Amino acid sequence: MSIVVTGATGHLGRHVVEQLLEKVPADQVTAVVRSPEKAAGLAARGVRIAVADYNAPETFDGLFSAGDKVLLVSGNEFDKGRVAQHRVVIDAAKAAGVALLAYTSAPGSLKAALADDHRGTEEALLSSGVPYVLLRNGWYHENYTENLGPVLEHGAVIQAAGGGRVSSAARADYAAAAVAVLTGEGHEGRTYELGGDEAWGFAEFAAEVGRQSGREIVYRPVPVEEFQGILTGAGLPAHFAAILAGVDASIEKGELVVDGGDLSRLTGRPTTPLAEAIAAALKG
Repeated sequence: MSIVVTGATGHLGRHVVEQLLEKVPADQVTAVVRSPEKAAGLAARGVRIAVADYNAPETFDGLFSAGDKVLLVSGNEFDKGRVAQHRVVIDAAKAAGVALLAYTSAPGSLKAALADDHRGTEEALLSSGVPYVLLRNGWYHENYTENLGPVLEHGAVIQAAGGGRVSSAARADYAAAAVAVLTGEGHEGRTYELGGDEAWGFAEFAAEVGRQSGREIVYRPVPVEEFQGILTGAGLPAHFAAILAGVDASIEKGELVVDGGDLSRLTGRPTTPLAEAIAAALKG
C-alpha cells in the first residue's frame, strides 16, 4: 500500500509530500510528477517517483495498486479540460481498486466559473464508485502574499471584491488536512469545507501590509471589468483573467467565507493567521 500524491512538485503537492514524510516512511509515499528532475530531491530521500501526465492517460496505466490512498491535486491547466484530465486519474484509481481517493476541490458555496471544473470532477468521482473524500479547499493566503511587489510599488491593493471577505488559510494548512485524511481512518464518503479560522477583507489586508512594511497601502476596489483588464495588461491570458475576476465578484457576494471550522478540526490546530503569511512574504 502506498500513499500517492499527484502534482507532487506543485505548490500544494510539495507541502503534502513534505508533511507525509514526517508521519510515514518515505518508501510508502509515491510522488506523481511530470518532470522527474523537479522531484530529484524527493527521490534522494527515498520517495517513489512516478512520471505521469493528466494529458496522457496511458501514463497512469498500472500506476496505482489495490489498497493505495490517492490525493488527486486538481490541475492548473484551465484551457485543457480539467474534468477530463481528472477523470483519467479517477478511472485509473477505479481500475486498480484503490482504498481512497481524496480530491482537492473548491468550496460548495463558490458559484464562480472557477468552481465548474471542480463540480464536474466531484460528479465524476461520486459516480465512479471509488471510495472518496472531497477536500473543498478555500482560498490560499499565498494567492495574495506571493505577489506583494506591485502592492508595495504602487501603494495599493487593487481588487474587484468590494467589501467582501475571504476565509483564506496557508497552503501548509490545507496540506495538513490532506495528510490527516490520507493517514487517518473514517474519512470515506466525507465532504470537508475547508477555510481559515478568521475571514478578512481587502481593506484589512492593505492595512496589515502597510503596518508590516512601514508604507502607506490603501485598498482600491474597482469594477470586475476593469480588474480583468488590469490582469490581462499584466500578461495573464484572457481566459484566466476572466476566471480570477469572476472569483472577486464571488468574494463580494460572500462566497469564499467558509466558517464551519473543518480545517482546524482536521489538522488539530488553528489555521495560519494572514498576518503571519504577510510577514513571511515580506521577509522572503
